[in-house]
Amino acid sequence: MFNSIRGTITAKFDDTLHIRTGGIEWDITVPHTDIGMLPQAGEEGQVFTWLYHREDQMRLYGFADENRRATFLELLKVDGIGPRQAVKIMGGISQAELQRALDTGDVGRLEAVPGLGKKTAQKMILTLKGKLTGDGGKSKTASPHADLVTALTEMGYDQRAAADALAQAEAAVPADLTGAELEKALFRQAILYLSGA
Repeated sequence: MFNSIRGTITAKFDDTLHIRTGGIEWDITVPHTDIGMLPQAGEEGQVFTWLYHREDQMRLYGFADENRRATFLELLKVDGIGPRQAVKIMGGISQAELQRALDTGDVGRLEAVPGLGKKTAQKMILTLKGKLTGDGGKSKTASPHADLVTALTEMGYDQRAAADALAQAEAAVPADLTGAELEKALFRQAILYLSGA
């Protein structure tokens, strides 16, 4: 529904950001680490968002870049981790450290994150080992087609596989396509590669 919000940052707290667009001031839950990555209050900034919606609750979560949001969505795939805990985990460890701990199976490093126990740390490693990419958005997902990678991962495809499929798709689509037509063609071709067609 919302991909990102750009406006004037009006306040920054430990894990909350206020940003004004037009006549609306948004209250967005943001990991502590991402708060520091965003511009200061009074400056214009952009936050990439994800809407949590249940019968009794709506909450907007925000991230400094698309890679951070992709990490959040990957964390939600771990049994027992909800949006609030995912934000807490991301606020207690850098992107690079989180990726390294998951890829090397470093349960001890993950346990050092406030509120993260051994069992959950082990589940994270089992679910996410090899699935996170990059440091703070400087990864494959921070490509010209980062939005397509995000769309594919939200459909359930592995993040790295989605990025690789899009890279292959670039060589297969007609060179004269641009804009929305190019994105549609890349998306269709990437799905064909991912489905093994």
